[in-house]
Amino acid sequence: MDQEMRLEISRWFASLGIDSQPSDGISTSVMLLACVLLAAIAYFIMRRGVIRAVNMVIQRSKVTWDDVFMRYKVLEKLAMLVPAIVLNLLVPIALTEHPVLSSLVDRLLSIWLVVLMIRAIYAGLDAVNEISDINLVSRRLPVKSFVQLTKLFLFFVGLIVSISVLADQSPVYFLSGLGVATGFVMLVFRDTILGFVAGIQLAANRMVSKGDWIQMDKYGADGAVEEVSLTTVKVRNWDKTITMIPAYALVSDAFRNWRGMSESGGRRIKRAVNIDINSIKFLTEEERNRLSKINCLKEYFPAKINEIRESNAKVSDLDMIVNGRHLTNVGTFRAYLQEYLQRHDKVHKDMTLMVRQLAPTTEGLPIEIYIFTNDTRWAFYEAIQADIFDHIFAVLPEFGLQAFQAPTGNDIRSLKAVKVD
Repeated sequence: MDQEMRLEISRWFASLGIDSQPSDGISTSVMLLACVLLAAIAYFIMRRGVIRAVNMVIQRSKVTWDDVFMRYKVLEKLAMLVPAIVLNLLVPIALTEHPVLSSLVDRLLSIWLVVLMIRAIYAGLDAVNEISDINLVSRRLPVKSFVQLTKLFLFFVGLIVSISVLADQSPVYFLSGLGVATGFVMLVFRDTILGFVAGIQLAANRMVSKGDWIQMDKYGADGAVEEVSLTTVKVRNWDKTITMIPAYALVSDAFRNWRGMSESGGRRIKRAVNIDINSIKFLTEEERNRLSKINCLKEYFPAKINEIRESNAKVSDLDMIVNGRHLTNVGTFRAYLQEYLQRHDKVHKDMTLMVRQLAPTTEGLPIEIYIFTNDTRWAFYEAIQADIFDHIFAVLPEFGLQAFQAPTGNDIRSLKAVKVD
């Protein structure tokens, strides 16, 4: 084929009125110029014809993911492979008379082809990463970590293939030599390797995903995960600061992930109100009649009174109040809270709902609310919690109870004024 091309070049020179036989250098140059021209024509057809037509179809389509591929110019990068393939096929033919140069150019063109191929795949991976962000897939799967891992793998594959092509050796030859350098690489890049391995663990086990609320006091992180890469995790704290956590720290150290709370649909309220012990007492008949009109206690009083009556039937000398069982204001208050929370439309009924009495302290008797709201959004959760405790503090006087409060400056001044009088 090379001789036929050179014969055609001689005839072409003759048609131009040049009688002398062209030299090998001129023939080779003309053939190389023809190869470049053919490659340019092939690229022009792909770029101005095929790709433009495909882009027009993409712009008219209703789906959005193909627009992302167009924005990252994936097709344009793939089009670069066409002239590279043309040159890779034709240039060695044009350089048949120059075997050394032909071998060198062939290797360089092969390396160029590998680089262009990896470059196109990189663009496609970046597009996939953005599509996953748009479709919120990255909240379930660590797509960016897998993209980075794939890019890293392709980089080393391309590097080994390029070196093997340039050195005219099998890639297996270079892979076998990597074992010798493993110890040195692990010593120099220890932190990078730890982060890389930890990043794979985080990605594979879904320990942390984009959008998770994590809390890690050691690094001052308390916020939403914005990015999970192979070596670092980016957290935007609630005060809008950014914390970068090494990936290996999330594997080796303890941290709290609130994802389970978000996925369950319930967020816990665990807070106590301290009752002044001096305000706790037995209910009088008048107080019991008044409290029995409360809707939340209409079923409680008949059942509780029957239970107490049956218990007291076995006891003698009920004139002493301590000999029998009686209703207390704090016990009735606790029953009221239980029923009130059962009826609250913002409390999750399928999760733990409990009002319990804790051990008394120097700050009074704690009555703890242990419930879950059915709205996990922070602002709404805080509003629900505040509404519940606003109500609790407001109804305490109805039961003859007082919330414990440490004496303040005004209290002390009031005591002094009383003593003076």
